[in-house]
Amino acid sequence: MAYYIHQYKDWTAFKWDSDELIQVLGEVRNQQGKLVGKLEILGFDLKEEANLITLTEDVIKTSEIEGEILDKDQVRSSIARRLGIDIQGLIPSDRNVDGVVEMMIDATKNADQPLTEDRLFGWHNLLFPTGRSGMYKIQVGDWRKDTEGPMRVISGALGREKIHYEAPNSDRVPLEMKQLLEWFNQENEMDSVLKSAVAHLWFVTIHPFDDGNGRIARTIADLQLTRSDGSNQRFYSMSSQIRKNRNSYYEILEETQIGDQDITKWMKWYCENLMIAIHDADAVLQKVLVKHNFWQTNKDVSLNERQIKILNLLLDHFEGNLNTKKWALINKVSPDTALRDITDLIHKNILQKTNSGGRSTSYELVSFKD
Repeated sequence: MAYYIHQYKDWTAFKWDSDELIQVLGEVRNQQGKLVGKLEILGFDLKEEANLITLTEDVIKTSEIEGEILDKDQVRSSIARRLGIDIQGLIPSDRNVDGVVEMMIDATKNADQPLTEDRLFGWHNLLFPTGRSGMYKIQVGDWRKDTEGPMRVISGALGREKIHYEAPNSDRVPLEMKQLLEWFNQENEMDSVLKSAVAHLWFVTIHPFDDGNGRIARTIADLQLTRSDGSNQRFYSMSSQIRKNRNSYYEILEETQIGDQDITKWMKWYCENLMIAIHDADAVLQKVLVKHNFWQTNKDVSLNERQIKILNLLLDHFEGNLNTKKWALINKVSPDTALRDITDLIHKNILQKTNSGGRSTSYELVSFKD
């Protein structure tokens, strides 16, 4: 008797209850339509800014799902350089950051291109440029070989491990991946959103690489969603939503892989979370519009480079409260210079003191006051 889904004959003949999905899929399509309508009022520069914010979140969150924390400023700078976006404060980025970024940009900017074995190997090389996953040497740019035993997803301390999943034997991988890629690249009548969900599950079930399978599965899903949206820019992040529900994500994958070919529960979970991800894009668009309106309002105000730098940080992703010490550190100036810059912005009605005072005095944008 089969225990894992891939042990069934013709296991990729997936089936699901369309009646269970019709409502949530309809809502996904409705949210997509609303998002397109909102994007139509944005100019090129604002769409580019929204795309930058979304891709930054997508890269950071898909790595966080696997327990890897990337520096947000490095990710943002790496994306901006590759997309040719002129932003303040570009900084150098590590090659592990550049690798995830390059993979994601290739998937979205070139979504109309076929997904091939060579392309997947290229993505895998980008994820593991040193040929290692942490301290361990892995097979990079090629399918796994299972030289040290079967590929398993395991949790728990040494001696108390729990096996959540065991993938197909490595000798099956080339043929399994050939079938997946042929299906993915061919035109069919399947709804493009549902195709994204199936591709995600299909790839991660094969688990074709020694490591990086989750990130590549989500990238493949993003590629298909990009095709579904009809745009090579991203304005919502499915990985951000998966990160919020990481535990249920792993649970539904495990439940689906230890079962038969009925994948209704996975498809419904995927569509429900995609619906939330698209809805949450409103926050990104609002952030872009707030920044645009701020600079339009203050376009005739005389500001120095230090002030422009900090104001952009406040409008983008400033961490914590702004005070003279942080201003001085960020701009590499003295506290006196920092205070003069801040005082000037207060006089120009751009900054104001927060409610806290004394030694903990901090500042905020006037336009952000409730």
